[in-house]
Amino acid sequence: MAESTPHFAPIVVLLFLGAVLATGASVLVLLVGAVRRSKLIAKIGGGGALLVTVCYLLLLCSVSLASNEKVVPPGGWKYFCELDCHIGYSVSGVQATGTLGPEMKQTSAHGQFVVVRLKVWFDEHTISPQRGNGSLTPNARRVVLVDSEGNAYSVSAEGEAELARETGEQESLRRPMRPGESFTTNLVFDVPKNVRGLRLLITEDDPETRLIVGHENSLLHKKIYLGLYPASSITSEISLLASLQ
Repeated sequence: MAESTPHFAPIVVLLFLGAVLATGASVLVLLVGAVRRSKLIAKIGGGGALLVTVCYLLLLCSVSLASNEKVVPPGGWKYFCELDCHIGYSVSGVQATGTLGPEMKQTSAHGQFVVVRLKVWFDEHTISPQRGNGSLTPNARRVVLVDSEGNAYSVSAEGEAELARETGEQESLRRPMRPGESFTTNLVFDVPKNVRGLRLLITEDDPETRLIVGHENSLLHKKIYLGLYPASSITSEISLLASLQ
C-alpha cells in the first residue's frame, strides 16, 4: 500500500503560484489607484485581490474537509512529491527499551525509548526520462510519534546521541540521493510506558505547504500516518546493538 502528498503536485503548485501572482497584480492595481486617487481603479484592484484570496481559501478548505485520515500499514510507503520525483518512507522495524548505551554507562528513558527503523527511497519509477540522474536533497521534514490520544512525541536528542555512540551516526533525512537510491536510518523517541496506538507522522516542514491545496499540511487537512508493527513485536529492556547494526 502507498499514499502520497500532495496529489497532482505540479498542478496544485501552479495553482498556488497563479493565485499569488493574481493577488499581487490586484494589489498593484490597488496601489496605482491610490496614487492616482482613482476610486474606480482602487476598487477594481482591491476587489480582485479579495476575490482571488476568498476563492482560493474556499477551495483549500473544501478539499481539506473532504480529506480522510489514513494509516499506511507497516511495510507500506508514504510518498512526498518533489514536483519531478517522489521520495518514499516506510517503517521496516520497531523496538523498545528502557535504556540505551553500554552496560556500565547506560542512559535511561523518562518512559521508554522507541526506536523506529525507517527506510527512505528515491523511487526511480516516478521521474521522467528528461530528468536524468541528478541528485536531490529532500525538503525539510518534521517527524513525531503520535499516540491514540493525539499526543505527539518528538525525536529524543538524548536517545539519538546514545544510539549513535553504540551504532554510529544515523543517516540524515536530508541526505542527497539519486534515482533508485535508498538508505535506512533509526529514529529514537522517548514516550510514556503506557502509551497506546503509536503511529509515525512524517510531514514537510516548509511553511508554504500550509497553503497548497490538497497538501496534508494545509488548513484542516487530515494526515497520513505510517503504522507501526504490532505491540507484540515491541520488547522492553533489550540490547539494540546487534539488531540495529
